[in-house]
Amino acid sequence: MFAKFMSARFVLAAAGLASALMCGLAAPTTAAAQIPYLQMNSAEPKYAAIVIDANSGEMLYDKRADSPRYPASVTKVMTLYLTFEALSEGRLKLTDRVPFSSRAAAQAPTKLGLPAGDSISVDEAIRAMTVKSANDAAVAMAERLGGSESRFAALMTLRGQELGMRNSRFVNASGLPDSRQISTARDLAILSRATMRDFPQYYSYFSITGFNFRGNYVRGHNRLLTNMPGFDGLKTGYTNASGYNLAGSAVRDGRRLIAVVLGGSSTAWRDNNMEDLLTTGFDVLKRRSHGERTTIASNLYEDEPTGPIMRPSSEEGDGDQAGLKIVLTDNPRPPPSLKVSPTLKAAQVPVKGAKPAPKAKGEWGVQVGAFKSKGLARDQLMIVRSRFSKFVSDAEGAVEGAAGGSFRAQFQGLTAEAARGACQAITAKRQPCMVLAPR
Repeated sequence: MFAKFMSARFVLAAAGLASALMCGLAAPTTAAAQIPYLQMNSAEPKYAAIVIDANSGEMLYDKRADSPRYPASVTKVMTLYLTFEALSEGRLKLTDRVPFSSRAAAQAPTKLGLPAGDSISVDEAIRAMTVKSANDAAVAMAERLGGSESRFAALMTLRGQELGMRNSRFVNASGLPDSRQISTARDLAILSRATMRDFPQYYSYFSITGFNFRGNYVRGHNRLLTNMPGFDGLKTGYTNASGYNLAGSAVRDGRRLIAVVLGGSSTAWRDNNMEDLLTTGFDVLKRRSHGERTTIASNLYEDEPTGPIMRPSSEEGDGDQAGLKIVLTDNPRPPPSLKVSPTLKAAQVPVKGAKPAPKAKGEWGVQVGAFKSKGLARDQLMIVRSRFSKFVSDAEGAVEGAAGGSFRAQFQGLTAEAARGACQAITAKRQPCMVLAPR
């Protein structure tokens, strides 16, 4: 009966499933076992990242984007992709029931915690996966669509390869730890783009910050949905082996970017890095539209996560695509008062040689970066002043030339206490800052 309701594409994928399993598609390979990252004592950093333009697919930034990583719960984006595909093809309705088998009910947290024999609607299952990252709901949906989780996981891998995810292998639908389940930042960006491109009618599920379920309010893990203007998805993830992961997207001034951050050392570090990548990306796109040649990498202070990763009590710590349209709009939420866009007019940032802002009474200063050009240094002054106005609003921004041709972005005229306080706040957001004592 199951095959009767399959689409032609799904039948073809199912037909290749048996041979895929026989060839060991879902089994660990010698090559995978030899990947340095997959060894517990590997010296290779876990961090990997990528930023792409959602419309064109152009890669704007990458850091180990093709290195194998554990996707953790970002895996659920693929589970959801196949769910949305079934909905769009009429094989599934939002009101259909998704039963919980004993296997689904026995999944490790994070989970809904329903007993075997219970069921939820497809709509509830989607919300449970996007908001709570419920592992039991992911397995239940996998069994509902594929008959078994292992069968569904093989279909995930086959569908991923069809989308262009050439370095990904799935063995479960949830992202719970399994050394055989690997992906890359690039592959997860491809998946994110395909999801919003192919199923824009369902993309809003990724923007939900919470939902009511059987009398209880279930709150989500993705803090950037409320903390970053324009950010509207997609999925967080964490295991001890993977670190803190996030596939995210935001839209600003009619342009949409997708970023993937893998291997963060904490929820805060991951979120800050995601925000920095996207904010810098939008700034780069705007400056390029004015004829400037620049990149995200040349504007980003890169400081990779170090130190031990804290283990939380649950799994979650806290083909040709040209001409395809993504029908998504700007996030309507008003920005918080301190979240001012860094793409402000240059005249708003005092620089040396221009009329200075009212100067604080002090002989101390802070340096917030050294750059190859004066323009980049000025841009950094804009970014810091907009994001940390509380600490540098009364200081004079200046660009100082240095030996070797570099340009130093500085704020001058602070007291010793103000300079130290400013640097403490700036470095807490993973931005460079150095206190400058009186000369």
